[in-house]
Amino acid sequence: MATEEIRQKLKKITIPVLDEKRRTGDPIVQMAIYDYRSAVIADRIGGVDILCVSDTGGMILFGHPTTTSVTFDEVMSMTKAVARGSKYGLRMVDMPFWSFHVSPEQAVDNAGRFVSEGGAEVMKCEGNQHHAANIEAIVKAGIPVQGHIGVTPMRIPQIGGFRAQGKTADRAKELVDDAWAMVDAGCFSILCEVVTDEVAAYLAETLPVPVISLGAGNRADGVHIITSDLFHMYEEHTPRHSKVYFDIIPVFEKVFRDYRDEVRERVYPGPEHTVFMKEEERNKFYDLVEADGRAPATRG
Repeated sequence: MATEEIRQKLKKITIPVLDEKRRTGDPIVQMAIYDYRSAVIADRIGGVDILCVSDTGGMILFGHPTTTSVTFDEVMSMTKAVARGSKYGLRMVDMPFWSFHVSPEQAVDNAGRFVSEGGAEVMKCEGNQHHAANIEAIVKAGIPVQGHIGVTPMRIPQIGGFRAQGKTADRAKELVDDAWAMVDAGCFSILCEVVTDEVAAYLAETLPVPVISLGAGNRADGVHIITSDLFHMYEEHTPRHSKVYFDIIPVFEKVFRDYRDEVRERVYPGPEHTVFMKEEERNKFYDLVEADGRAPATRG
């Protein structure tokens, strides 16, 4: 289907649209997107329901070793870029570390800034039942929130690293309790990151809101992927749950190498990349600089 035909068929994604997808079994497509061009492409192809400005972008774009050091201002910058490029997808912000943890007032203020200054529409908050009060405050202020449970990168020291969650019955039950606490706080959706298939499937069957899988199997209401993982952009680690659709790193290396070599060999820029004066103007220019007593120009 041509791009213009796709655009004519696209409708703005809203929370009621997501609820309808859950009821009809139409999988929800969610992607972590944090730059303008990716947002434009996601809109162009259609069918990307949620564009999540993930704090993981701070690791990919700015070189942070973990998401806990990604700053509010950096996430705001990415949020603005995505808002400029997206018209149809639901624009969601992954609220960064310590931006909603201190108090309900802090949570509401920062979420409000992402909406009013950044152009976001909904938030995503990592955590568990202990964060529910602050999340509820954001929802009551009128800003929808997707709850994020399971592997929560902000709490890696507490949960023991990037390890699958819900492998024991007790831990699985804790995750269910976390999910319900967030639903009771008003979350419109729950993201399950690297939890067992059984837990994600149970939540999808029992929760009254869409459940999104990030490394949590294929039985949820939708799937989330980090855009950079699709292209192997984060060379330091490729999560088991991520699928590399195209390894773009060798392409970058080849292009960088070819450019470097052509500059060294004076192949680039060539005549086709260069602007030249007309012969009459060129000769006049040479005459003018030589008349000033400067060194004669190389004519040719």
